[in-house]
Amino acid sequence: MVAAIGMPDLHPGKGIPIGAAILTRGLVYPHLVGNDIGCGMALSQTDLGCHKARVDKWIKRLSLDLPWEGDRDGFAAAEGLPAWSDALGTIGGGNHFAELQRVEEVLDAPLAARLGLDPACFQLMVHSGSRGLGEAILRSHTNVYGGEGIPDDTDRAAEYLRRHDDAVIFARANRRLIARRFLDGIGCGGVELCDMTHNLVTPRDGGWLHRKGAAPSDPPFVLIPGSRGTLSYVVHPLRDDADHGWSLAHGAGRKWDRGSARARLENRYTAENLQKTKLGSRVLCADKDLLFEEAPEAYKDIDRVIADLTGLGLARVVATLRPVLTYKTDGSGRRWN
Repeated sequence: MVAAIGMPDLHPGKGIPIGAAILTRGLVYPHLVGNDIGCGMALSQTDLGCHKARVDKWIKRLSLDLPWEGDRDGFAAAEGLPAWSDALGTIGGGNHFAELQRVEEVLDAPLAARLGLDPACFQLMVHSGSRGLGEAILRSHTNVYGGEGIPDDTDRAAEYLRRHDDAVIFARANRRLIARRFLDGIGCGGVELCDMTHNLVTPRDGGWLHRKGAAPSDPPFVLIPGSRGTLSYVVHPLRDDADHGWSLAHGAGRKWDRGSARARLENRYTAENLQKTKLGSRVLCADKDLLFEEAPEAYKDIDRVIADLTGLGLARVVATLRPVLTYKTDGSGRRWN
């Protein structure tokens, strides 16, 4: 273990911290990446004007829980997937989402133009990962070896890394298909502007950089979402070095764990209350428990997280995005797999 660096959104996970970048030499640790290998964020620019909002209509039409019935072979071939999985194009549970957004403010017009942001039209942000695939890969290691690292010069490490890379490809394809299904559901087109992975392990500085909820700081643009009831941020990284683990925050980070979130909030809100945020956006979530677990109050202040990054000279804010409609689950098949 060479370095362990916490981001401003650092919070406890299942045995390991979330919001961390950890550098090792000689060993790869699957449990530091976790079960959702390849999880990340993607942003698409739609061609739907913001003046054409039809949220009530969209809520009735959107359904992303069941397996996709499109051209599966064609999609798998285009994405370089070895095989089809019915989980592709589905969001999953936890903090994953697909969120229709609109530009709240542009703070760096040249960079926003370079990214391709159009303030006159909606944007779509997708947060999801490798679904059950990453879980299976992790368990095949931890069920036998627990939290032990794998010597990186062994066949076992090569096999884990091969399967890990397949899961990263799967997760990126999953985000693209979720975006496609969402945009089809609301009747518009779109183009992907950026995609970044915050759960993975990569070679770095003669060792292995494990990211668990840490966004990379080497792409030109990084997405840092807030909770469903706050703004999200598009930032431009200014540094990419070892001092901060070549990484940035990947979101707001939890303030309360899932179990205590409901206990703290159920006397203040009903599930119906939580389907509309203080910003006026709507939440499509048929899972009552998830509504409480993922309530905005359960998360840290995203503005403080961003202030920490900009105050250290790690990033510049390009634009802020305001939620319009957050999709979690319509209840039609969330537990099908």
